[in-house]
Amino acid sequence: MRAKYLLAIDQGTTGTRAIIYDCYGLPKARAYQEFKQYFPKPGWVEHDPLEIIRSVKRVVFQAIGMARIKGNVIHAIGITNQRETIVLWERKTGLPIGRAIVWQDRRTADLCASLKKAGKESFVRNRTGLFFDPYFSGTKLTWLFQHNPSLKKQAEAGEVCFGTIDSWILYCLTQGVSHATDYTNASRTLLFNLRTKCWDNELLKIFRIPSKILPEAKASNSLFGQVKNFYPLQNGTPIHAIMGDQQSALYGESCYKPGTSKTTYGTGCFLLVNTGKKLVHSKSGLITTLACDKTGNPVYALEAAIFIGGAVIQWLRDGLQLIKSAHETERLALKAPADDDLILIPAFTGLGAPHWRPDVRGVLFGLTRGTNREAIAKAALKSIAHQVENIFDLVRKDAKLKIPALKVDGGATENKYLMQYQADLLGIPVLKARLQESTAWGVAKLTGLASGFWSTSQGIEKQERYVKFSPKMNKNIRQNLIQKWRKAIQRLISTP
Repeated sequence: MRAKYLLAIDQGTTGTRAIIYDCYGLPKARAYQEFKQYFPKPGWVEHDPLEIIRSVKRVVFQAIGMARIKGNVIHAIGITNQRETIVLWERKTGLPIGRAIVWQDRRTADLCASLKKAGKESFVRNRTGLFFDPYFSGTKLTWLFQHNPSLKKQAEAGEVCFGTIDSWILYCLTQGVSHATDYTNASRTLLFNLRTKCWDNELLKIFRIPSKILPEAKASNSLFGQVKNFYPLQNGTPIHAIMGDQQSALYGESCYKPGTSKTTYGTGCFLLVNTGKKLVHSKSGLITTLACDKTGNPVYALEAAIFIGGAVIQWLRDGLQLIKSAHETERLALKAPADDDLILIPAFTGLGAPHWRPDVRGVLFGLTRGTNREAIAKAALKSIAHQVENIFDLVRKDAKLKIPALKVDGGATENKYLMQYQADLLGIPVLKARLQESTAWGVAKLTGLASGFWSTSQGIEKQERYVKFSPKMNKNIRQNLIQKWRKAIQRLISTP
């Protein structure tokens, strides 16, 4: 029987999704499961790798059941994942060594500061396109070895495997046969040379990391391995593409050419612009990373990362308990006073691009006795849009590319108030993807092309349609709002 479907595994920060796509590129079934977030100390964020792999098994099982198919009709599998989160596991047993340290985790702030003080950042930035920030994987690994000398000895003996979440899932899918990652994930570790597309020995020395623990790095469109003993998938099913979640969304939005860009509104917000074969080093605090061209081969991109995007809505729900569900925020924002001056800066885990300040924390400016939940909900939504506007302006300047419109995807794009306010702040159209799972679709599309399931992308991209939000705000009002936000940011970061 000819295999008729593709499986995309989308492992995110708060949950895992599996989507089965048919030969027309349409989703036949999808399943999703959240998993527990661990916060053992202030600023620390962890996941249980075994919980993650159990969630992968569960959603794959559920999606196949909902599609009413068997594992033997899955042609190939693609993996997309939360980036920068690290896992260590025993090579012999395949069991994780402790919890995964999540990209949001801030425990390495002091280590980053000491590396900067030692004058290493310029060299590292030139090789990797990244800054010293707890966000990236390398300092997390160094921190683990500093705090566990016996673990370091195990690593030096080759008894330990290191990987980002894609590597961990791949290792489990193949029963330990494949220990690999792709270029997009490797480019987030502080250990990978953007020009040579290889792990860099000089970088490994700086971070004191033994090369024996590293996965093999491959192009995103590579054959990464074959399924082994992972029911209900059939043994031998190929894993034919891996991409970090934001690069996968970029690919899913067909941003193959220089100047094409997208922003994903997930737990954080991530804006990427394709710069093609040109490696652009930002002068404005943005990072350079690897993405994929149409065939899945590596190209460069400029990226700006906002740590708290949709997570601010989660905070309203779970932290403050002002809402029961995210969709309430649109109604509340529309009921808030039009002249409300409340400004929320959700630096719950520090500030990402362009400031890279892991030490600052969130703040509300303009609180009065009249401040109510409507005003706070509105300020929360506006905080997302203002952060995106700030980084978009810098991306446009650094890339020196005309960006006529911004494609957007992710759960928060369902909020019409947010999308209209975003278009108003940017002064260009915002194109909201009708297909919400752009991240899963991106890796599914590459999987299909790389594995020969599709010979061309022509036809399958018809589903990539958009809802257009055109700017309506007066230019003077827009500039006034932007200046107020930027003054608030400066006030925050200049506070001792």
